[in-house]
Amino acid sequence: MTGYAVLLRGINVGGNRKVPMADLRSLLEGLGYADVRTYLQSGNAVLSTDEDAGTVATRCEAAIADEFGMDVRCLVLSGPELRAVADAHPLRDVADNGSRMTANFLFAPVPDGAADPAELDPGRVVVAERVIYQWCPDGISNSPDVAAFVRKNWKVPVTGRNWNTVEKLLALLDA
Repeated sequence: MTGYAVLLRGINVGGNRKVPMADLRSLLEGLGYADVRTYLQSGNAVLSTDEDAGTVATRCEAAIADEFGMDVRCLVLSGPELRAVADAHPLRDVADNGSRMTANFLFAPVPDGAADPAELDPGRVVVAERVIYQWCPDGISNSPDVAAFVRKNWKVPVTGRNWNTVEKLLALLDA
């Protein structure tokens, strides 16, 4: 079986689109997934299955729509894929506080010829294949909104997680 991190986009943010994590765990277990665990109230889960990531995403999105009446995108990353994101962390020498470091996960590849969001905050934003790393030394709310830039200019859905969450999901997958 493969361990996956399931990142739900845009739930439990600012009191909107609430999905209780206990209900999410029950839903995922009801779909037949094993080792289901959630992290905080942030729309993060880990699970194990023999299905591929695309199938997991499709089934989770459909089940959330049926159960909660919400259209929620789910980004599903295998343990090795999430580990590769962590190992490739290009800002680890400057980003000394995980709550001020984000990984913005892309639902689609970077479009050819796309404007570079690194220009929003040079030296603090690095674009990789399917993730944009951002160091926010003055806090996330006081930093350029890379996710909004990507949605507006690239037309690519994105979901962000702070670095502490990325590390916790890795720890859950390794447990």
